[in-house]
Amino acid sequence: MGPTTNKNGERPFIKQVREKEKRKLQALNGHKNSVWFGLGMFGMVGWSIIVPTLLGTGLGIWLDKKYPVSFSWTLTLLIIGLFTGCGIAWHWIARESKTDHKKEEEQDE
Repeated sequence: MGPTTNKNGERPFIKQVREKEKRKLQALNGHKNSVWFGLGMFGMVGWSIIVPTLLGTGLGIWLDKKYPVSFSWTLTLLIIGLFTGCGIAWHWIARESKTDHKKEEEQDE
């Protein structure tokens, strides 16, 4: 073991090259799925907003027919459903972003 090798008998330069190669291969493999992942995320965000909005609207229409009041249940529950859906989407995207950042940090180590 000479002064230019580490404990494993490996040179530091070779270790750096190996780590960079590993990261590039992981990036290339991730790039192949990025379009599909993006479309999946787009769909998930859309559904997480649409479903609560439609449920709120449906419930509002039913309440307007059964229990008429001075305000519109439909409009009120549509807005509540929309905000709920946006909150769900926000939470989901934040969780995915946090997971991605953790993976990047682990790869850098």
